[in-house]
Amino acid sequence: MEDVLRVYMRRYDPRFPQVCLDEISKQLLQDSREGLPPRPGDLEKYDYEYSRHGVCNLFLVCEPLAGKRYVKVTERRTKVDFAHFVRELIDVHYPTAEKIVLVMDNLNTHTPASFYEAFAPEEAERLCEKLEIHYTPKHGSWLNMAEIELSVLSGHPLKQRISNQAELEREVMAWQATRNQKAVKVDWRFTTADARIKLKHLYPSHED
Repeated sequence: MEDVLRVYMRRYDPRFPQVCLDEISKQLLQDSREGLPPRPGDLEKYDYEYSRHGVCNLFLVCEPLAGKRYVKVTERRTKVDFAHFVRELIDVHYPTAEKIVLVMDNLNTHTPASFYEAFAPEEAERLCEKLEIHYTPKHGSWLNMAEIELSVLSGHPLKQRISNQAELEREVMAWQATRNQKAVKVDWRFTTADARIKLKHLYPSHED
């Protein structure tokens, strides 16, 4: 926990962008019947019945100090999917960064070993050298600021029924463009000093 909090206290440096990564699943649902359009003073109505069309995964990264976020929709969330997403992060979104400071949870796919499953050893090593990884502790996913963005995304557009991956991608890209245009930054104020006071019960006790 304190390791992640120390990262959040660093000043903005475009050479070493601080990026938080997380992911979420979205079930694809299609209305069984066409809904009724809204009338003046009334809401749109739709049937409670629906048909299932599988599940998609959404990778999300945000750079809290710059107000940027990037989302990618994938069919699955395997090690290979993770590896390709991070390579895109490195080569497309942060090509001039000396090293990306990456905060994420301890999911079994979130390891450098995933690069070696997806790419040749030389390429996997190159990607590893571009990352400075910091893991949130077990049961400490709230320390990952990407969860803030996922919470906003889950409200809209993910709250509505979406029937296929192409539609989901359109909705997510529109959301991403709007959020990035606003350049919403995160003012993180929970420090190591705060943690040692508010979470004192988590620390071992020592007698003088």
